[in-house]
Amino acid sequence: MSMGCSSLFSPNSLPNFTTRPSRLQISYQPNNLAFSSPQYDTAKKKVFPLASVASIPYQPINVDYLEEEFSGHGVTFEDIDGSCVAKMGLENGSTATLMLPSGLITSYKAHMWHGGTVELLHTIVSEGKDGTPAIQGGLSSAFSCGSDGEVWSPCNWTLHDISGKPQEFIQVELISSDTVDMVEIRCIVTLNEASVSSELVVSNFRSSSLQLAGSIISHLTVSTPEANYAVGLEGSDFFNMSPVSSNFVIIPPENSEQNKFIWSPMRFLSALGARNEKVADAAHSSFSESDEYMQGEENDSYKQLKEKMSRIYTSAPTNFTIIDRGRRNSVVAGRKGFDELYLFSPGSSHEFYSKYSYICVGASAMLKPIMLRPGDVWKGGQQLHNPNL
Repeated sequence: MSMGCSSLFSPNSLPNFTTRPSRLQISYQPNNLAFSSPQYDTAKKKVFPLASVASIPYQPINVDYLEEEFSGHGVTFEDIDGSCVAKMGLENGSTATLMLPSGLITSYKAHMWHGGTVELLHTIVSEGKDGTPAIQGGLSSAFSCGSDGEVWSPCNWTLHDISGKPQEFIQVELISSDTVDMVEIRCIVTLNEASVSSELVVSNFRSSSLQLAGSIISHLTVSTPEANYAVGLEGSDFFNMSPVSSNFVIIPPENSEQNKFIWSPMRFLSALGARNEKVADAAHSSFSESDEYMQGEENDSYKQLKEKMSRIYTSAPTNFTIIDRGRRNSVVAGRKGFDELYLFSPGSSHEFYSKYSYICVGASAMLKPIMLRPGDVWKGGQQLHNPNL
């Protein structure tokens, strides 16, 4: 049976999508995502185990085995310093690069009207604390989930399935789970001819409710924030807040120094779940004061991003556009299942086309966590659409 590829993330045609979690029926069988274009057969899934504890070095990945198992889908595998790099490539020239087991998308090169490709994601490589290369930026998910002060974050992803074909689309499915607390998160990365998307399916197998907080964050590479404009946010309510912190988020030094508290999903949920009310109140008070919350309404339909900003929009449209007049291209950022939009600019005090020449956009649940009751399945995601064809 052939699989069609009509994206429900089209900027011109967006179906209604509810953030209310669905219910698990007897046993969990994952359905198609509400906005996934391809369909996939769960009966053919294979799991390739990696290390399950983040503090333990990742087990080696058999790249040759993956190449043999998934040949014909337009994905190649390469071993680089103990990590597996999965390269997705379509016949029209669009490519995406995914790292395992971290789940970080380090590159998305989009096919353009002139016949070539242009890199849309911003990724940097620096020296880590232990002297090994540290990769930041790209497209990643920064989430924590839990309740009653017990918090878990997915950081070690297992390859579950690859489907599609290079003539149409390529879809890679990853899984991360906490078997003790009975939580499973699936991350489905889909490369289409004009877009790349990262979609999450969170399943709560526990007998108690679960809170989910965080963001799917994309670092868009730009010439300089001064030449970039956010189009379509006029009339949207917002809160100013500190930048989001995660293993892959790029934060300029001056932002780290100016903010005593960098927003972290794990710390946020830990504060909400503190059993001592005084501890929880103190944590929330410190969070609010250090971030200097300021609520407002966006009054600019063509907002220039030259100033430093870190902002959560609570009523933004599901799609808006980032225009880069320096690089003469644009990206449409879309979200599903998330009420909030995260937007961060490091400002234009840095050199053009440098380490800090990027804009962060995120499909988020940061001010108000998503609640999953026992047996619930929640779905949401972000798409980067290339309109420059």
